[in-house]
Amino acid sequence: MTFKPLVFSGVQPTGNLHLGNYLGAIRRFVALQEEMDCIYCVVDLHSLTAQLVHRDLKEQTRSIAAAYLAAGIDADKHIVFNQSAVPGHAELAWIFNCVARIGWMNRMTQFKDKAGKDRENASLGLLAYPSLMAADILLYRATHVPVGDDQKQHLELTRDIAMKFNLDFGDNIRAAGTGTDITVGDQPVHAYFPMTEPMISGATTRVMSLRDGTKKMSKSDPSDLSRINLTDDADDISRKIKKAKTDPEALPSELDGLEGRPEASNLVGIYAALSDRTKEDVLAEYGGQQFSAFKPALTELAVTVLAPINAEMRKLEADPGHIDAVLKKGSERAGEIAARTMSDVKDIIGLL
Repeated sequence: MTFKPLVFSGVQPTGNLHLGNYLGAIRRFVALQEEMDCIYCVVDLHSLTAQLVHRDLKEQTRSIAAAYLAAGIDADKHIVFNQSAVPGHAELAWIFNCVARIGWMNRMTQFKDKAGKDRENASLGLLAYPSLMAADILLYRATHVPVGDDQKQHLELTRDIAMKFNLDFGDNIRAAGTGTDITVGDQPVHAYFPMTEPMISGATTRVMSLRDGTKKMSKSDPSDLSRINLTDDADDISRKIKKAKTDPEALPSELDGLEGRPEASNLVGIYAALSDRTKEDVLAEYGGQQFSAFKPALTELAVTVLAPINAEMRKLEADPGHIDAVLKKGSERAGEIAARTMSDVKDIIGLL
């Protein structure tokens, strides 16, 4: 038995999706479906760690699903569903809570950032977030996960959890006949769960705020001018790029000329990613020009790429019944895989 190549990833239904989500995740999701089997999830359980009470969680979940479909994910060939519809996510997360160590969780930089100075008042869910993320991935024994730089540490923890489970239950896995021999470093392991690999690529894996090039573009930023939402029309996109913060210098002709110029680097990176080019290619074309010339070109490109997605999202969101049907079908397919995994895991652990 070997681990079949499989991609898993998900997006939280918290606020409007923006350009950073598209370039850093969803566009990559679309490309990967041409290479291997994919499972794409709307991780609605994770959204509870950011905000417990939602007035529009169902609508936000449908909006993420609509963005997946509008961007080009094929829900017939691959699986698109919402996390809470498959109970195995929460069930496996509890088992992983018992596998993972508190010290591992305390080292997670995202927990430190989000909990802030008042950690004692943070929810247990926020602390255990990476354990649920590990369950999301390993419930399907996914071998690859496209992630941004900010999630790389969580994926490393997923690998740690998988490794500890495999080592702790190695004899049981072998007895159950559900594992395979792998080598981790120089160590042979009889594994039930794979050592999932991160996939970080693209001209810009971290899109920054249009108002502050040192901060990540975020749904939670109070200024809507800081981001381009996938629901923005051409006028909105034009207005936001026109108002995007820059500096008074012309664009450099060489990449090292962007050092110390975060806003310039961000806009060049966005252009490069939208056009499937490198920053060097963009600077070769626009180096020496002022932002008054570059911003209109960036606006035209952004509208060309995003307008069809915007239009399709609006069409899909006008028919929530269709989105619900896609998610239901996807959850049934995902549930079949999850049920097999949980049956194996219970057998390995010794649960009746």
